[in-house]
Amino acid sequence: MGRTRHRGWLRPVTHAVAPSLRVVCFPHSGGSATSFAGWAALMPPDVELVAVQYPGRGDRFVEPLVDDVPAMAGHAAAELLRLPDRDQILFGHSLGAVVAYETALVLRDTGAEPRALCASACLPPGRMKDPTIHLAPDDRFWETLCGLGGIEPGIAGNVELRELLLPALRSDLRAHATYRPRPGARPLSCPVTCYHGAGDPLVEEAGLADWAAVTSGGFTLRVRPGGHFHLASDAGGLISDVLRQRSRPTG
Repeated sequence: MGRTRHRGWLRPVTHAVAPSLRVVCFPHSGGSATSFAGWAALMPPDVELVAVQYPGRGDRFVEPLVDDVPAMAGHAAAELLRLPDRDQILFGHSLGAVVAYETALVLRDTGAEPRALCASACLPPGRMKDPTIHLAPDDRFWETLCGLGGIEPGIAGNVELRELLLPALRSDLRAHATYRPRPGARPLSCPVTCYHGAGDPLVEEAGLADWAAVTSGGFTLRVRPGGHFHLASDAGGLISDVLRQRSRPTG
């Protein structure tokens, strides 16, 4: 039996000729690098957009799943450190927010802290509203995820596709549920912005202020329409706000 080819963790979404900034996007549970394909047309020409591809989906579908946030972050950070040196903003949605946070810590520890960290639709590190969801029976598990709006209606009723997607979804949600921040981690010095979709059933707005504890560089909370998958609401406005973070002073 031949070896599985491992394709790496980063996928270029845009190809800027002379980039001054790199935006690195970390997908939600069950998501892939293509989750951010629609952002390409909204990026300025001097911004390089890169998305993280977790194992077990897209062009890495046959690779073993990884259900450990620090391990995911370590792989992503290692590949980012091999890219040309430039300012970076890390943007993570849901599970991707804690993977982005851990990645920022790894980069900071090597002297390459990002210009900003953007955490979307996610409680502060180490918290999750329902940490047992990945243990639910298939039907209830699938119904819950479909109710959040992250699964297209054409897929929701397709039993074969459901069976293909369930393992990655469970693995990602298990990674999120079992993640605990490293004890005694020094705060970041870059600014942190938290994006909250109003009415998100998984994230209580009142708990988001505690993201401020992960940095000495300033914290901002932005509330947007759209619930858990608010990224689909005014993507251009979200991207513009993310890009403004490069001009914020660090702590």
